[in-house]
Amino acid sequence: MHDDGSVGTVEWAVAGRALPGQRVSGDRSVVLDAGDGSVLFAVLDGLGHGAAAADAADRAAQVLADNRAEPLDVLMVLCHRAMADTRGAAVSLVLFTGDDELQWLGVGNVESRVVAIGPGKPEVRATALLTGGIVGYLLPPNLQTQTVAIRPGDVLVMSTDGIVSDFVDTLDLARPTTDIADDILRHHVKDTDDALVLAARHRGPIAGAS
Repeated sequence: MHDDGSVGTVEWAVAGRALPGQRVSGDRSVVLDAGDGSVLFAVLDGLGHGAAAADAADRAAQVLADNRAEPLDVLMVLCHRAMADTRGAAVSLVLFTGDDELQWLGVGNVESRVVAIGPGKPEVRATALLTGGIVGYLLPPNLQTQTVAIRPGDVLVMSTDGIVSDFVDTLDLARPTTDIADDILRHHVKDTDDALVLAARHRGPIAGAS
């Protein structure tokens, strides 16, 4: 599973694969133009693996596509309702606003981090605060969206729990996001679960834009 592209000021790529022996992955990524220069990213990890996990994640992906302009907390509630008769999923949402900041909200264990080039090795500039729960089954009562400043060149990395989380020191942020996502998947994937990683670089203002 590989995909990549660019929306506005953001270059992005996704790499993922199903649990060995399974034909379908329950992990999904969503990349949507949310209008007004904003880009919505989501990584969805259906509970467990296989077709039932994929169905839960697909339900949420469709909701996001149909309601992309809504605030993140509203989107989370809509996903919760849509997955009420499924296994449910861990869901992390990130909105690039186009104003050198992003908003994020996560329920479950899909990690989101902003990584920057450091003096000797990459450094994590911000990490999303995740709330316990399962979207579709048990949604926390107070969903708090966080806002984080980002700089041109910063890379957002979102990963499901099929990825070992200690990959930051190995990243080469000078490479394209396709290489970053592929390298993380290749070298930090677990053999016990579906796995997916999304990398998105904030490129800064487009030359010539007013």
